[in-house]
Amino acid sequence: MLLLLISDTHLPKRAKALPAELLARVPRADVVVHAGDWVDTATLDLLESRSRRLLAVHGNNDGPELRDRLPEVARAELDGVRVGVVHETGAAQGRERRCAERFPELDLLVFGHSHIPWDTTAPGGLRLLNPGSPTDRRRQPYCTYMTAVVDAGQLTEVELHRLPPRTG
Repeated sequence: MLLLLISDTHLPKRAKALPAELLARVPRADVVVHAGDWVDTATLDLLESRSRRLLAVHGNNDGPELRDRLPEVARAELDGVRVGVVHETGAAQGRERRCAERFPELDLLVFGHSHIPWDTTAPGGLRLLNPGSPTDRRRQPYCTYMTAVVDAGQLTEVELHRLPPRTG
């Protein structure tokens, strides 16, 4: 099962559209995971229409329309892996402990907010992934997203993808 992990798209404020490379991967993914800060409903509509399955939450920059359509926390079992999605997890210091305490039932937590890619494992085994942002790199050298594979209850092949700089 192929997962496509994205967050913090901030359209149309940070970019006019999702990068073509990312959009091309959407229909090939078994599950698209979006960890919030969409900003516009058009991006949600687009991903809902092109995704086989969308697992998504709202973020702190999302208004009432998105909050009406998306939860603050989403959970799903994907081929034996218990996955959660949330936008904010607080400061980097102590993140693993806080998230493991808040989500003891999960194997994987996908989050966003910082626009900074993150891949760690908490004591006890909770994997924490932040795919960064495909549209707003902030202080990072690249805009990013992640892919991962779930196979027979195991998360494998986690990969951070760097997007080329936007032109124009």
